[in-house]
Amino acid sequence: MEQLIIVAVVSASISSLITFFIVKQLNNAKNNIYIEQAKSRAKVIEHEATTILKDAKLKAKRDYDKEFYKNKKELDEQLYNLERQKEQIQEMETEVKALQNGFKSQHKEYKEKTKQAIKILENASGLTKEEAKELLFEQLKDDSRAKVASIFRKEFKQTQKNTQKEINNILSHAVTRYAGEFAAERLTNNIILENEETKGKIIGKEGRNIKTLEMITGVDIVIGDIPNTIVISSFNLYRRAIATKTIELLIADGRVHPARIEETYKMVKKEFDDNIYKEGEDTILELGIKKMHPKLITLIGRLRYRASYGQNALAHTLEVANLAGLIASQLGGDTILARRAGLMHDIGKALTHEIKGSHVDIGANMCKKFGEPEEVINAIYAHHGQEEATSIESAAVCAADALSAARPGARREVLQSFLKRVEEIESIATSHQGVLNAYAINAGRELRVIVNAKLVNDDESILLANEIAEQIEEKVQYPGEIKVNVIREVRATGYAR
Repeated sequence: MEQLIIVAVVSASISSLITFFIVKQLNNAKNNIYIEQAKSRAKVIEHEATTILKDAKLKAKRDYDKEFYKNKKELDEQLYNLERQKEQIQEMETEVKALQNGFKSQHKEYKEKTKQAIKILENASGLTKEEAKELLFEQLKDDSRAKVASIFRKEFKQTQKNTQKEINNILSHAVTRYAGEFAAERLTNNIILENEETKGKIIGKEGRNIKTLEMITGVDIVIGDIPNTIVISSFNLYRRAIATKTIELLIADGRVHPARIEETYKMVKKEFDDNIYKEGEDTILELGIKKMHPKLITLIGRLRYRASYGQNALAHTLEVANLAGLIASQLGGDTILARRAGLMHDIGKALTHEIKGSHVDIGANMCKKFGEPEEVINAIYAHHGQEEATSIESAAVCAADALSAARPGARREVLQSFLKRVEEIESIATSHQGVLNAYAINAGRELRVIVNAKLVNDDESILLANEIAEQIEEKVQYPGEIKVNVIREVRATGYAR
């Protein structure tokens, strides 16, 4: 039995192996068929690709040959046309040469016939050619004199009329193109307070703070007339600006006492002095002026705190510079040079408090000293009639200065007379030996004179007050009375370490 089972198993195994080999052989046959079919298709595709490539090459060659022959034909036509043009030019040159030769021959013949005609006329008239020419000119001159005079008078009148019209057009165009702002300087600045309590801080105990502020800054401080407002009054723009800034910083800080007031005032004054140069530098950059002596730049900055006839000196200077540049450009002059001359025309006003003489002479001397062009110096003299304008730029400055001053509301004569009076009062006080500073306050009705305690004692301060008062009576015309206060202060300083 076991043998039968083994035989059956072996038979089954052999049958399975035979079946497996048969199936494998069938699969290999199918794979070979697929491979052969794929190779056949690949050959077909390769043949088609070769045929397409061959056709594309043939087509490209035909297109290339067609384009080549077309371009060759066009080039041949152009060469033919150029040859034809060359032949035509040669023909024209031949004709021109022939015409030139004919013209020379005719010109020579004309000259000979003219000479013959002149000889005949000289023989007939008894005059040479030069004598006849002179006689003819004299006759024409006599006949034309009256006519020329009439034409000249007519043209001269028309020219005068047109010139005036052109001048008006130039000035009107310059004024309309310049859109500068203008604001007259007042005598007061207002500081707005958040509450009324701040006024008490500014006044201080028994008025110590406000007295210290007025003495150091040289301005009037009015408190109480307007709610929540402190009024700073002074004719001097520079002092007023410093005092305003000082009080604003003290209010913001909250600490208001004499020592803090002096410290803040010194800091603000130094800041203003430093900013003067920057003000001048910004001004010349605004006008497109590239180079200028540093001393002149500082003087330009100082004009910000000067006024003339109620008109801010720097604002007036900028207006004149811009107008002069516009006028000069329309007249064919140098725009930048005209602006430079306009900027310098009143530069002397920055030094009138320090140097005696008119601002014209002071300004001209400063410009000569620091190498300004002749046109600038001429404009300084010419705008006040001390010289004739010698250039377009100088004339433009004169016209611009007149325009700036002539505008309605530009200047205030009454205010200027007041400013001149208080400046003269201060100048009288500072001319005395031992005087450190002098401030005209209370609208010019009071003069505070601060003296050096080492040079002026108590008795001399009384005499000094009377001397200043007498000089003011002699030299200055003023309404009412002026109170002269001489302040002598001795300070001793010690340090605890």
